[in-house]
Amino acid sequence: MANRKQTVKNCQPRSAGTIIIEMKPYKIGRVVGMGLRVAGKIAGEQMAGRAQAPTASVPLQVSGQAVLERAAGQVAGQATRNLARGVGGFLRPFGRVGRNIMLEVVGAFFLLFAVASSLYLWRFKPGHLQGPYDKNFLAAAGIAVVFLYLSLSSFWRARKK
Repeated sequence: MANRKQTVKNCQPRSAGTIIIEMKPYKIGRVVGMGLRVAGKIAGEQMAGRAQAPTASVPLQVSGQAVLERAAGQVAGQATRNLARGVGGFLRPFGRVGRNIMLEVVGAFFLLFAVASSLYLWRFKPGHLQGPYDKNFLAAAGIAVVFLYLSLSSFWRARKK
């Protein structure tokens, strides 16, 4: 005879929600991953089958016109791909220059904030170095350091690229 816990556990209704709650996280990932792979494989096979099988709505043409239309479509697709590659190759250097200019503009913008916060830092400085620092002084110092870091890293990235 089974003990009471097993009997109670077996009597409880089992739904998908309770099964998922009792699963370990890595098992959920495995199950979902396998399901997606199987679904993708089935969808790929169905798409390949549709591409190979002629459709019922279009009658099968034995004449050379269908072959010529298909060949013309393939040539047009190849020409479009070649044109896209050519335009992409032509615009790539302009993208690099634009990225560098954008990094330098952002670096200058951050440098302005660093300078402005350092002016506030000067305004809130204590009269002597060991004295109590005001919260405004510490906030201005933190902001100046952060924006100076952002500015220098932006200039560094522009120079590196």
